Amino acid sequence: MTNPLTTDDQDVVDILIADHREVETLFVELETRQGTPEHRRRLADVVIAELVRHAVSEEAYVYPTARRALPDGDQIAERDIEEHSDAERTMKDLESVDPSDPRFDELLAHLTSTIRHHVRDEESDLFPRLRAATAREELVELAAKVTAFKKVAPTRPHPSAPDRPPANKLLGPGTGMIDRLRDALSDRPTSVDELRERQQH
Repeated sequence: MTNPLTTDDQDVVDILIADHREVETLFVELETRQGTPEHRRRLADVVIAELVRHAVSEEAYVYPTARRALPDGDQIAERDIEEHSDAERTMKDLESVDPSDPRFDELLAHLTSTIRHHVRDEESDLFPRLRAATAREELVELAAKVTAFKKVAPTRPHPSAPDRPPANKLLGPGTGMIDRLRDALSDRPTSVDELRERQQH
């Protein structure tokens, strides 16, 4: 996902909020039910890839910081990881459903609701508290780590994979490489930029 701020200006919260906004834009487009089934499938695939990268990055870097910095950080991290698991199970189902099947919109509605609730919680509670309890330098360093990790993170849901560090950090690059190979062979777009580029041709 792209962000108008330069990398040096961003802290990890800036990056995660930018991710949230891009996914919301895709959700709104999907909710209009406009376009061909193929276009809706591509949009859903990009949403899935973006959400998986985002979630794995949070679990690898942001939640461990929350556990350390916040008195109730363990509870927040556990709740958010459980929400990620719920979303990942829905995404796994959504991956295999044809957009013309009524179940596609049902799964999409469940995913959208789950993610919007998760985003509201993070942006109204976790993110402001994390900024208040963590040095800016550390948050900027986390931004760099999250940005780098998203380049090798998985792009497909793996609901049975470990969702706790360090296991998910070890899983990320290898699984991410396999996912990217599968994506390339299936001609599946995995980013907003790639999707928009294809729409222009």
